[in-house]
Amino acid sequence: MASPLTLLTPRLTLRRWRADDLEPMAAVNADPEVMRWIGDGSVQDRERTSEAIASWEREWDERGVGLFAVEVRQSRRLAGFAGLSVPSYLPEILPAVELGWRLGRPFWGRGLATEAARAVLDFAFRDRGLARVVSVHNAGNDASAAVLRKLGMRRERETTHPEYGVPVCVHVLEARS
Repeated sequence: MASPLTLLTPRLTLRRWRADDLEPMAAVNADPEVMRWIGDGSVQDRERTSEAIASWEREWDERGVGLFAVEVRQSRRLAGFAGLSVPSYLPEILPAVELGWRLGRPFWGRGLATEAARAVLDFAFRDRGLARVVSVHNAGNDASAAVLRKLGMRRERETTHPEYGVPVCVHVLEARS
């Protein structure tokens, strides 16, 4: 059974996934501009999105961390996701927990990614007791790099994504004692 875990920010609700989140998240994943900097840049269809949401929910149940559905409080529209995952695709930085997010284009340029990511970092350090969080983005994704700078994350290294062969940047933030 899904946990009722919810994070609130001034403009957002970060919560576990519901069945009615599939269609709006599938629309986010089907947008080539949104997916440009994700993996190899391929869009994802409804079936792959459904599988992804199921996987994110399993991660919550198995690891106690996962990707939250991000909903705009005023409109109750799903904007995308933000949360924590284990970056098993990049074994050279393990063990690690990764901060990530993906928002649909209508929600870009309003500081929502930064707002959601700040809430997730607070959750990671305060509620989950993590000492360190990483974030990985494709090199050239200046918008994500800007969010990471706003969060106070520092660039730790550049490496290559082992599956897609693209350069990625690894940023890190350590808990304040």
